[in-house]
Amino acid sequence: MKTSRIALSLLAACIASTAAAADVPKRKSGLWEIRTQMSGMPPGMPGQGPMQMCIDQNSDNVMNDASGPGGKPDCPVMQIKPGAGKMTIHSVCRHDGTTATTDAEITGDFNRSYRSDMVTRFNPPQDGMKEMKMVQEARWLGPCQPGQKAGDVIMPGMGKYNMQEMMKGRQPPR
Repeated sequence: MKTSRIALSLLAACIASTAAAADVPKRKSGLWEIRTQMSGMPPGMPGQGPMQMCIDQNSDNVMNDASGPGGKPDCPVMQIKPGAGKMTIHSVCRHDGTTATTDAEITGDFNRSYRSDMVTRFNPPQDGMKEMKMVQEARWLGPCQPGQKAGDVIMPGMGKYNMQEMMKGRQPPR
C-alpha cells in the first residue's frame, strides 16, 4: 500500500510540475482516464487499473496552490523543457531521507490524450526500490460526472479522494 502512495505522490508531482510552467499546456477541463503501468508492482495491488480524475484549470495548478509554507516539495532541481507535441521533465527531490531523481517525457496534446514515460531512481532505495519505471496513458472522457468536483480522483481498490485536498495536507490517500 505504501508503494501505491509513493506512485500516487509521483503522479501528483509530475502533473503538478507540468502545471507549474507557464508555457506548458494545461489539460482540458473535464473527466480524464489515466492508465498507469509501473515496473516492480505486483499484479492486483490496490491502485492498479484505470483511474479517473475530474479536473479544471485550478485543480491542474494544484502545485501552485500547495506552494505555501510547508506545502512545496523539496525539489532543488526542476527542469521542464516544452517542445512541439512533447515536453521533458528532469527533477531531483528529497523525501523521507531519500533522493528521487526523475526523468520524464510527455507526448501528445492535453485536449484529448497524452502519454508519460517516467523513470525515477531512489538513493538510497525507498522501500527496497532502487528504480521505478512508470508509463501513463491518459484520455479525455468528457465532462465530469454529476457529484464530482475538480480534483476528485477515483482509483480502483483505493476509493475516492480529492487531489487538491491531499496536496494541501488535508486529506491523505486512502
